[in-house]
Amino acid sequence: MRVYVPLTLSGLAAAHGAGEVGPGPLTAYAVTPGLREWYVSDDIEELEYAALNRAAAASLRMIAGNPDEVRRRVVVAVDVPDGSAVADPDNGLSAASLGEVQIAAALPLAKAAAVHVDADDAEKDVTAAAAALGAADLGDDDAQFTVDGAEDHELLWFGVQEIPQLIR
Repeated sequence: MRVYVPLTLSGLAAAHGAGEVGPGPLTAYAVTPGLREWYVSDDIEELEYAALNRAAAASLRMIAGNPDEVRRRVVVAVDVPDGSAVADPDNGLSAASLGEVQIAAALPLAKAAAVHVDADDAEKDVTAAAAALGAADLGDDDAQFTVDGAEDHELLWFGVQEIPQLIR
């Protein structure tokens, strides 16, 4: 099963230094039954893209919580054994937890399939989205529009061997 772990650039640097994403437990995103039902698609690539976007939104929340963090969303894609990523069945179709899974242990960075990171030109929109997140959560439509502006930026794909260039 592929999971998408939300991070920040400083979190990616720490994972690179430690050789693992962790410690556990970790919150990640994956193609869960709830995500399948919400997205209404049988196309695994579309479903994985939806899980990646859920992780990118979680990365934005991490960024919003740390004013010193670089304003670029980061998601690490890792293949884990079936059963090691557990979705909470009580959350069902809760919009806040769609695709969310828990992983008990740290994940070796060497097992990562890819790293997804915003391009430099996304920083302005990610900065604005991080600032607007609280108001968007309270139902402010203009703030939600600003948050959605960050989602308009596609995360770029990088191989694990490219992490040193990303964290400089």
